[in-house]
Amino acid sequence: MFSTSDFRRGLRIMFQNEPYEIVEFEHHKPGKGAAIVRTRLKNLITGMTTDPTFRSGDKVERPDLNEREVQFLYMVDGIFHFMDPVSYDQFEVPVKVLGDAAHFLVESMPVSLLFYKGKAVNIEIPNHVVLQIAECAPAVRGDTVSGATKPAKMQTGYTVQVPLFVNEGDKVKIDTRTGQYVERA
Repeated sequence: MFSTSDFRRGLRIMFQNEPYEIVEFEHHKPGKGAAIVRTRLKNLITGMTTDPTFRSGDKVERPDLNEREVQFLYMVDGIFHFMDPVSYDQFEVPVKVLGDAAHFLVESMPVSLLFYKGKAVNIEIPNHVVLQIAECAPAVRGDTVSGATKPAKMQTGYTVQVPLFVNEGDKVKIDTRTGQYVERA
């Protein structure tokens, strides 16, 4: 059990019989009455956020979550296959669980899967990944406006805006939180 005094960003709790992660919290002491804790919680299954308020000293349960370091193997028909490198157990995860992370998964990439009651509910990927450009239009001579960009399709099928000097076959670093080009690798 957790008390409201244990609340911190990233803490995972049970709220209304579902696992949530604390995104924000604030202890508030009104002039009259008991202290309260305002929170913003993210549902780990649906991804929706809610803003409940707790009274100081309230208790919440610890969720039955299991986090495993796994390796991405391949994708077939919208089902992503992962393997535990220690036990060689394989897991199938639908694309809807992965969300935007599916655009950045490369074969043999190590990731962290979060399981709730034996079912994968969330994925954590590195903040930056290196992807190879599969398709990219050549730069047009004279098109040298400062900060000019062009669309480039990555090996995973994701399209990102890159500078004009980047060519097809180059490897680039992408920020997975924003989906934007960082630098040439």
